[in-house]
Amino acid sequence: MRLKNCVPLAAIAVLAMGVAACGEDSESSEPRDKPSFAAGTTMERLSNAQKIVVGTKFDQPLFGLKGLDGKPAGFDVEIAKIIAAELGIPADKIEYKETPSQVREQVVEQGTVDIVVATYTINDKRKERIAFAGPYYVAGQQIMVRADDSSITGPDSFKAGDKKVCSVSGSTPAANIKSYLQDEAAQLVLFDTYQKCVDALKAETVDAVTTDNVILSGFISKSDGAYKLIGTKFTEEPYGIGVKKDDAEFRAFINDVLESIATDGRYEEAWKTTVGKVDPEVPSAPAVDRY
Repeated sequence: MRLKNCVPLAAIAVLAMGVAACGEDSESSEPRDKPSFAAGTTMERLSNAQKIVVGTKFDQPLFGLKGLDGKPAGFDVEIAKIIAAELGIPADKIEYKETPSQVREQVVEQGTVDIVVATYTINDKRKERIAFAGPYYVAGQQIMVRADDSSITGPDSFKAGDKKVCSVSGSTPAANIKSYLQDEAAQLVLFDTYQKCVDALKAETVDAVTTDNVILSGFISKSDGAYKLIGTKFTEEPYGIGVKKDDAEFRAFINDVLESIATDGRYEEAWKTTVGKVDPEVPSAPAVDRY
């Protein structure tokens, strides 16, 4: 069944409660009928078990936000549903585990989850511990401030040393912003979730929040005009899907899925039913990197 629009565009704030509140799954996540996989592969194990454990965010509107039904909803979640469907696993057999930025490699290594789909930037340091399929989207880091603040115009505004910026521990944005700070200890505030950063911005204990543009857009969409994006994107953040480092077959399988949805309409549908409620321009799916 194709996912129906839960809200009109004018009611953007309602979107933040989660697309999952509609209670329907899209055609893109309809499971394949009895797929066959090579013996001993992760694909065979998961397909036979009819269950997959997905690590994702629970606090990021548009990509992974816990909905009214207690489950996360967003673009990352839709990508996970498509992968599960290709394994023959229906959406209601997916177990989601909240996976903050700082534990993403850990949960993959320990086998706590089967995959991580959590606005997870691919980089060489992380590749030392896990493997990535993808990318499936390329974001860019930006800065969010209170709507009435004109004193910050971009990352260079932090070089004076009098402004505090918040990000998440273990995240790429937290590492990226350090080069713009005069005094890291005094200026950089770190939490385990972006929602806590947004709360600190509201309380005026920090002056800005920095992470990927689409994540910030999600928070702005539910802020009733309290926040705004400033400047332009100053990094490129390719989002990948984390799997165990030595599982080349599973990574290749997910890459095959990502390549197929780039042209068969499922990528477009996943975007339109999530991020597309705020940003209707569907991005081109990036080429996967079969490193």
